[in-house]
Amino acid sequence: MSDNDRHDDLEPKNEDPNAPINIKVVSSTGEEVFFKIKRSTKLTKLQGAYAAKVGKDVNNIRFLYDGERITEEDTPGSLGMEDNDAIDVMVEQVGGAGRR
Repeated sequence: MSDNDRHDDLEPKNEDPNAPINIKVVSSTGEEVFFKIKRSTKLTKLQGAYAAKVGKDVNNIRFLYDGERITEEDTPGSLGMEDNDAIDVMVEQVGGAGRR
């Protein structure tokens, strides 16, 4: 392998903003659902599709990427997501403290 060949491998890739990537959505029980979306697509579209697929209200589900909650404006590109990255899903719980 020549030095030029090694140099080519180290250069950062120019990602196409419209290139689709695969994203794995993982529930707290470990269930996985896979989506293929463009880097420029708002993740709210994925959230709605996931909620419909699992039969939950999207307003009762929280989506996290790298421990941070995903906002309405976030896209895979804005979050720096890569192919096969995972989004964690948490079901929002209401209540908690019982009377004694």
